Amino acid sequence: MLSLTNSSRSRWIMGLSLLLLSGVFLFPLWQITLEAAQFPGGLRLNIWINQFSGDEGGGDIIKNINILNHYIGMQYIEPDSIPELKYFPLVVWGMFGLGLVSILINRRWAYLTWGIIMGVLCLLGVYDFYLWLYDYGHNLDPTAPIKIEDMVYMPPLFGEKDLLNFYVKSYPRLGTIFIGTALALSFVAGWLGKTKES
Repeated sequence: MLSLTNSSRSRWIMGLSLLLLSGVFLFPLWQITLEAAQFPGGLRLNIWINQFSGDEGGGDIIKNINILNHYIGMQYIEPDSIPELKYFPLVVWGMFGLGLVSILINRRWAYLTWGIIMGVLCLLGVYDFYLWLYDYGHNLDPTAPIKIEDMVYMPPLFGEKDLLNFYVKSYPRLGTIFIGTALALSFVAGWLGKTKES
């Protein structure tokens, strides 16, 4: 029966971590859902590493949300004007390459370094997402047709809330779960990894 050393296990586990990381290109990271009587089933905006889409065919969803945003003074969602959608994929590919280097090095410090860098990048990504939500919800057009004093329209970063006649939900999707699992596996690989040459 084939028996793997801890060193070999580390390589396989880190390889699985990188395989899961590639899932961010296959599945959305986050979903914001707007529920209201005039939209049976809700408007679902999926946020990917490099694009936006909607469950009923991305363009229509974004168009409908932008129409709603116009009435309350929120900025239009224009994917081409969001630089993160262009450079976040490059960051992921960079981390993929760094992960391959850590497998070649096959040392505990290499796996743990990858995990720490990835963890910091994830936190920065969540913070960047929060800033975008804050800007869209607070930076309103003063000439908007509908104005309510002291009202802001920031969707929740995580969770649910009422915004006028809409009930808004904001939750992670499979892409984020893959990232979290990849991050956890990198620390498992580090825990099993070699500390010095055998």
